[in-house]
Amino acid sequence: MVEMYQDVAVIGAGTMGNGIAHVFAQSGYHVNLIDVNTEALDLALATIAANLDRQIKKEIITADQRNRILSRINRVDSIALGVQDRQLVVEAATENKDLKFKIFREMDLHAPKTAILASNTSSISITELAAVTARPAQVIGMHFMNPVPVMKLVEIIRGYETSDEVLKDVLAVAEDLGKEPHASQDYPGFVANRTLMPMINEAIWTLHEGVATREDIDAIMKLGMNHPMGPLTLADFIGLDVCLAILRVLHDGFGNPKYAPCPLLVNMVNAGHLGRKAGQGFYDYTPRQVPA
Repeated sequence: MVEMYQDVAVIGAGTMGNGIAHVFAQSGYHVNLIDVNTEALDLALATIAANLDRQIKKEIITADQRNRILSRINRVDSIALGVQDRQLVVEAATENKDLKFKIFREMDLHAPKTAILASNTSSISITELAAVTARPAQVIGMHFMNPVPVMKLVEIIRGYETSDEVLKDVLAVAEDLGKEPHASQDYPGFVANRTLMPMINEAIWTLHEGVATREDIDAIMKLGMNHPMGPLTLADFIGLDVCLAILRVLHDGFGNPKYAPCPLLVNMVNAGHLGRKAGQGFYDYTPRQVPA
């Protein structure tokens, strides 16, 4: 554990937030998991417990370690209370710029003046987030991959004013979590999504234009490119609303029509077909009814 950052806060108890809290607590850090929605906090703690139980079955941890990990996670329903004594705060809220600006203003107001403020954003400018604070040199991106307890990469994004020392410390923390951090400059989509989202978008265009079926598109990319899952399956896993939001950031940021989201993707999001989390995306994830 990196001692000076042993007390951390994670804002947002959704899929990414609970995964980030999990890996910090498993590495010995004391975590305030913050969400104004108490039901989201209940679900997050239940999810972390279930994931730890899976680790016990795989003999990664023991039952005693599971209990100690859970004891390091404190649920808090107020940003002001949750960040006031934390030296590292990681924002993991929904990929919405206005919401993140609001959260960063609150983080800046209530966290210690020496604290690092990090964002798990997958595409929103770290420099813009830093600009709403009084400490832009202490703002950085920590883009974890989903599922957080499994995926090794953390994409570290340096804003225009992020200091060398903050970059060094955050790289050290990520390594201490058992991750493999790699750094990117602050440009739309960073590296991961600037590369990934055009591929997903092109796969959606390929389906939209009737070039091949969803199954064939996914199978060709899996078998031909050695990808673990096809691009349409991956889009469903990420969330089609998240894919659309990132593509819009890329399109707005670069002004290049190659990043324009496929109309099929826009229609699916407007219809609420957001992928696995909604039960329907390019594939159907609703439970199958077994005939009596």
